[in-house]
Amino acid sequence: MHLVMPAVIPTSFHDLEEKLTLFDQIPTTRVQIDMIDGLFAFPPSWPYNSGTELRDRVQRGEMLPRLDRVKYEADLLCNAPEKIASHLLDLGVVRLTIHAESTDDVTGLLARLRSQVGAEANFVAALISIGLSINMETDVDVLIKHANQVEYMQLMGIDEIGKQGQPLNPRVIEKIKAVRKACPEAYIQIDGGVTLENAKSLVDAGVSRLAIGSALLNAPNIVSAAGSFEALRGSYGVLDVR
Repeated sequence: MHLVMPAVIPTSFHDLEEKLTLFDQIPTTRVQIDMIDGLFAFPPSWPYNSGTELRDRVQRGEMLPRLDRVKYEADLLCNAPEKIASHLLDLGVVRLTIHAESTDDVTGLLARLRSQVGAEANFVAALISIGLSINMETDVDVLIKHANQVEYMQLMGIDEIGKQGQPLNPRVIEKIKAVRKACPEAYIQIDGGVTLENAKSLVDAGVSRLAIGSALLNAPNIVSAAGSFEALRGSYGVLDVR
């Protein structure tokens, strides 16, 4: 398992394919695709900016590339994520991250997703993971309260979600420590603002995996950058989760 999980906000399916080709250069088994609806976060990304393309691809039986080597996580920065979930699983996505702020009823939304992607919906429930994410201003108690309903937790490290290249808000480190203390066996990932300068502090605080976008995509040498991140594995880094 790898500490680094490349993250991409695709402007189109072609853009996604190009970035996945770039990630072929580094050792990774997971890729996070940020999907932004333009309402919960802005600006909209693929597939929300592409009309019926997602549905059309599913109807044609198309799937995401490199499924033999990569497990895909969809970070759903959107309202009503259950409306898109089944299409994503048909494409080959195996992890669905929902944001607590996208609903007034986190417990109900998680229950609806469980029903939607369970065996009765023709999905292999044991292979699907659901995660819960919180923004910087959301109290960690939201994650802790729902720890038993999800396979993993995510903390956003930036103030404005949906945009790569923002600096890490250092307050997230104390939030990570609080979640780790309350849930010592939890799988915790951090998304947004991760750099080589702050990554060790994040891992030491209790992070299991680093979702990294611009620090990889804009690196002069993506192979060297990924290797430097991987060298920072700590006590909690890369705990397994399906």
